[in-house]
Amino acid sequence: MCAYLSKITVLMYNYSNYNLIENDVSGRYRKGCGVQYREDKMAENTNDKQLARDTTVMEPVIDKHYQLIETKRAEEIIERAMNLAREEIPKGKVATYIPELGKMDPHQLGICLYPLKGEKICIGDYDTRFTIQSVSKVIMLIVALEVCGLKSVFKKVGMEPSGEAFDSLVELDVSNSKPYNPLINSGALAVCGLLLPEVSFQDMIRYTRNVCSDMGIELNEAVFDSEMKTCSRNRSIAYLLESKGIITTDVEDTLRFYTKMCSMNVTAESLANLGKKLANDGVCNIDGKRYMSSRTARIAKTLMLTCGMYDGSGTFAIKVGIPTKSGVGGGLLSVSDKRAGIGVFGPALDAQGNSIAGCKLLREISNKLRLNLFYDPEWDKEDSDETVLKDMQARSVM
Repeated sequence: MCAYLSKITVLMYNYSNYNLIENDVSGRYRKGCGVQYREDKMAENTNDKQLARDTTVMEPVIDKHYQLIETKRAEEIIERAMNLAREEIPKGKVATYIPELGKMDPHQLGICLYPLKGEKICIGDYDTRFTIQSVSKVIMLIVALEVCGLKSVFKKVGMEPSGEAFDSLVELDVSNSKPYNPLINSGALAVCGLLLPEVSFQDMIRYTRNVCSDMGIELNEAVFDSEMKTCSRNRSIAYLLESKGIITTDVEDTLRFYTKMCSMNVTAESLANLGKKLANDGVCNIDGKRYMSSRTARIAKTLMLTCGMYDGSGTFAIKVGIPTKSGVGGGLLSVSDKRAGIGVFGPALDAQGNSIAGCKLLREISNKLRLNLFYDPEWDKEDSDETVLKDMQARSVM
């Protein structure tokens, strides 16, 4: 506990210029992962020069290159993309291996796009509650990096794509390696083992509410119970990690912690709020409050790009080019750096366990709305891959 308090004290001190103050997160500690701000002190000390400096809103400087297009036109583009994405729904299926998730309506689809500059765009089932599932791995990673430190986290997990399914045992069973990355089940369980001595689930859900700007986030007890009854594969992974010395906490406690994190109810709008803070270097651009360090935000976004869509991550990075994390509840958390946060909900899944309509939706809007990480205006002149190929041949590039 002393080590935890020490790390959080340093964290709060480092964030003092962003108004981050002590917060009774768990009822056991006076300092924790949640963030709150001293509005009462602001009212009492309006002449305090230091406070005035500390409470300055960090307005983002957005170059024209990062500007999204005009809101009305963006809405029209998203509406058309939604119609195309709905055509993909019959090709997918809801996650039936968790019985409670099998009850979801596969035809639901919603998106919330929240630009750093401009109006929030919400279309479809953007406010429908669903369980966060593996999208919570991003939040677990953020808190672990903040509380435990980079060295401790990556001593337990790697930074590389696995090339395997999200619940694969293969890479652990055939080698003495640690999990490839923190965004697959084995890696997230290892991170939970690291977090468990330091924070409680109540700490985590409070931080999640804050970073997602959604006080309505709660544990879905029905989904949690359903997952605990059918988590034989995750239990096997957890005990294998214990046998390798990667998990040193109680395995069943670690498994319950992990499953609770996956069973929080969120919305597409909740995820867009989180994505927006990640897009703005961990800071809320409206009030200047910082929720994570710049380094943590950068690491999370990088791993989302390379590992966030499991064994479909490479294809998604090429076709969409937006750092994204998926969950089998149908959620997609996407971050268009310095541009916008995006949340998508579509419970019909593809073979990799990613929202089939959600992926199509993001692919349709990524370039048209300048959301692609590698966006270049010259792309608008490219009619097709075949046109590019012919042009390269004409210029003797190939």
